[in-house]
Amino acid sequence: MSLILNRLSKLWLGKSRRSTLLLLSNGFSSCSRKKQTPPCFVVSAELCEPYEACLGKLVISEVHNDMINLEKKVHLELLYNDIFDKVVTIGASNGWVATLSGDDGILRLQDDLNPYASYTDPKSIPLPPLVTLPCCQTQIVTNVSMSSSSPEDEDCVVAVKFLGPQLSFCRPAQSKPEWTNIRIENSCFFSSRVMFSKKEGMFRILGAGGHLVGTWDLQNHKHKIQRLRFKKIPEVTKTTNELMDSCCTYEHLVESVTTGETFLVKQYKKTVEIDDGVAKMRTEYLMVFKLDGEGNAVHTEDIGDLVIFLSMSEPFCLRASSFPVLFPNSVESLDYWENVTVELADYLVIRGFRPFLAPYLIPPQHID
Repeated sequence: MSLILNRLSKLWLGKSRRSTLLLLSNGFSSCSRKKQTPPCFVVSAELCEPYEACLGKLVISEVHNDMINLEKKVHLELLYNDIFDKVVTIGASNGWVATLSGDDGILRLQDDLNPYASYTDPKSIPLPPLVTLPCCQTQIVTNVSMSSSSPEDEDCVVAVKFLGPQLSFCRPAQSKPEWTNIRIENSCFFSSRVMFSKKEGMFRILGAGGHLVGTWDLQNHKHKIQRLRFKKIPEVTKTTNELMDSCCTYEHLVESVTTGETFLVKQYKKTVEIDDGVAKMRTEYLMVFKLDGEGNAVHTEDIGDLVIFLSMSEPFCLRASSFPVLFPNSVESLDYWENVTVELADYLVIRGFRPFLAPYLIPPQHID
């Protein structure tokens, strides 16, 4: 325990103190009308007394705003997986983080890192023991997706995509929840992420390279594969083309609930530094394609008033006009080492490069 506390204390040495702002404490406002919170992310959690409890006060940042010190205390193991080595945070969706316990192997959904959830009564929802299909594994997770904003909703379905062929679904709110496990045959989906389409009411996976989209319909026990045709691909300079060839490519599928549009984002990232065996990557180039119902992926530099949010959480879209600090027609990306804004029209890049312990963008939450 003393070794853990020593390592944690070093993380905050030399830090300047920021003003403390209490956003909420169980009740958010005296107003009965529900409001929307701005998108935000967790910066850190500062070790607090009693130290032996290994708790920290949450530090968050609203997108394009200063950091805010909260009074909400969270278990530090949710942020410092490498120090505690007991719980691994494997993904997030709608403000809920998914953790996998090293003690019992149980996957849990927790709202501890959501700054707008209860300070005094955090929720932790255990899912049934994972079932591993033959020739599959359930230790390495690609990501987690939810069909609604809370796993406590009666009809909420949680999807977990594992590295490899297995895709698993569960309804946590059922009296006796169980897993429905699917083995994906096409290897282009093995390292892909799953997302939920509210427009179609189904889970979708974008294949590696972005040429195939798989859709799973749980109600009718059907799935389909759609081939995408890329249109209006921009001509790039020889220098840009060589840069893209030297990068790792990440594809993201994201849907705008407000407009019903679906976008495919190709993000090109390059390693700029190796730190203790971990690659620090920087976004070098980015392209956005708008998908239609016919399987066309049309390149665009104009997504209107929308902002696309990419992180280790499930991606989402917002109208910039709903939040004054957001830039319309842009993409926001957050990962473990980089926070970047790309304005699509002029390809203006605003970049921050520092470690982010929980690179999960939290979409707006409805509060009273």
